Amino acid sequence: MFKPFIVSSLLLAACQSFAATSISPLGEQLNLDNFRKDVQVLASDDFEGRAPLSEGEQKTVDYIVSQFKSIGLKPAFGDSYIQKVPLAKITADQNMSLTIGDMEFKNGSDFTARTQRISESIAVNDDVVFAGYGIVAPEYNWNDYANIDVKGKTVIVLVNDPGFASKDDDLFTGNAMTYYGRWTYKYEEAARQGAKALFIVHETMPAGYGWGVVQNSNTNTKYALVDDNDNQSQVGVMGWIQLRAAEKIFAAAGLNYRELKAEAAKPGFTAIDLHTKAKLALHNRIEHAESQNLAALLPGTSAADEWIGIHAHWDHLGKAIENGKEVVLNGAVDNASGVAGVLELARVLKKQSSEKPFKRTLMFSAFTAEETGLLGAEHFAKNPPIDQSQIVAFLNIDGMNVNASTDYILQYGSGLSELEDYVADTAASQGRYVKPDPRPQNGLFFRSDHFAAARQGIPSYLFMSLGDTDPSFIAKRYHKAADDYLPEWNLGGVRQDLDLIGQIMVQLADNGDWPAWTTESDFKAARKASGR
Repeated sequence: MFKPFIVSSLLLAACQSFAATSISPLGEQLNLDNFRKDVQVLASDDFEGRAPLSEGEQKTVDYIVSQFKSIGLKPAFGDSYIQKVPLAKITADQNMSLTIGDMEFKNGSDFTARTQRISESIAVNDDVVFAGYGIVAPEYNWNDYANIDVKGKTVIVLVNDPGFASKDDDLFTGNAMTYYGRWTYKYEEAARQGAKALFIVHETMPAGYGWGVVQNSNTNTKYALVDDNDNQSQVGVMGWIQLRAAEKIFAAAGLNYRELKAEAAKPGFTAIDLHTKAKLALHNRIEHAESQNLAALLPGTSAADEWIGIHAHWDHLGKAIENGKEVVLNGAVDNASGVAGVLELARVLKKQSSEKPFKRTLMFSAFTAEETGLLGAEHFAKNPPIDQSQIVAFLNIDGMNVNASTDYILQYGSGLSELEDYVADTAASQGRYVKPDPRPQNGLFFRSDHFAAARQGIPSYLFMSLGDTDPSFIAKRYHKAADDYLPEWNLGGVRQDLDLIGQIMVQLADNGDWPAWTTESDFKAARKASGR
């Protein structure tokens, strides 16, 4: 690999002691008035929270495409900026309740339930099993489903993974969440085990967000990609259950939730039949429609068939009920700020290329349905307009630092790919250092669109400052109506982060390097299988 300039550990240490002040010529060209305007438009009530398959989607698509055209970018999908993404729009009737034994639980406040099966109704009337963390991980010698058959049953599992619970660095990856801790994995594994329904017990610390996020994310319309079997191989009911409700369920079975939770974090835990039944009737309205991924190109010259992507998801959650009132979830930081960042980088890099064209092609993209499971990104990663092996890197912005500049750049995951070298060296040139993820237990690397690309082997990197410089953001604004554009945003962090990302893109556009995965993983295996 071609290495960008290497910075000594002594210089890196020194950079930690003062705030970043160095902005490159690229960064000086960034027009933050453009950034503000883009965020204000995309996060306005007129765009209705940018929900896929809504009027807000078409307004969002029209706006972003108009910006691509005005910048002078070329379409990425033949003669179109749009890649159609076939989705099922699944709206569950929220007038439902969950009965376990003699106890009835209230939808929204006690539990949530949805499905990705293309089924108008799903009836649950099954035995209930507690399966620890719901993990089967041979490399960690761990199998929560050993010695128990959960086919056709309702399974209750814990959020996150045993490493977080035990704080044992030798168990999984300690406090840092693995993919086994993500809710997406738990539903995938439950389906492989043949379970009818899976409920994840919500606790704020190991989940990384409060119950309000679960409620807003799961009690409105959801979306799904559709396979040849109408998703019937997926788990029937994808549920969450409040901690206090779970404690009542375990107590009714003569068990202590806290004690069982501690046992479940130890090797050799055996799943437990709770000797009770769960009853739930899930009724769905199914609509088939197409959503839209967006991508535009700044074509390269001598290596035009090698692409570098910069991306931000355009969707948010649409509308929801908060305190009994319908509200618009505008998603200003998450992720109108990311889309605005991509657009402003496109403007600056287009101008730079007009003076000296880049060798490689730069792709600027915004995908749909990130908030409902990275669906647009998954569709793109499996159906790219160029062979996957020709995508050099996929850089992803999900929530920018709209506040003042910092003397660090956040890094999610560690030792994963050589893209980390680029980030560290470019940050150092700004007078900054790389700060490890302060919340590794939240598994943020697995929660945004770059992860779909990584699973296909494309080296990927997440740029996120979601609430890092605003401690109240996650609790008060994340996935809530309060995530609105604020005129008082400083935007110092936006300038320095876009400067850093832009510099990395310029390096990769001309240096011929192919950053590789450095850790043995499914990502590395997929890249090798692609022939790269």
